[in-house]
Amino acid sequence: MTEVIMYCTRFCPYCISADRLLTRKGVAINKIFVDNDPDMWAKMEALTRRNTVPQIFIGDFHVGGYDDLAALDHDGKLDPLLEPILKAGQG
Repeated sequence: MTEVIMYCTRFCPYCISADRLLTRKGVAINKIFVDNDPDMWAKMEALTRRNTVPQIFIGDFHVGGYDDLAALDHDGKLDPLLEPILKAGQG
C-alpha cells in the first residue's frame, strides 16, 4: 500500500508547510515525529542520508524536504505521484 510518510518535528516551519501542502492535496500523512527520539532521528538519517526535517516519502520514493516537495508541485509532478493514494481512498 502506497502512503505518504513524513519524518518531522512539531515546530519546524518547513514541516508545517509540507503538511499544509499535502493536506491541501487531500492526502493523509503518516507523521513520524523525531524531535524527542534520537533513535528515530538516526533511522531517518540512515534512510535519507540527510539530517534535516522534513523528510518526505511517497511510497518508496524519497521526495526529500519541503523545497523538493514544493518544486515537484510547481513542476506538475506531485499530483501524479499522489494519484494512486487518492484513487485508493487513502487520502
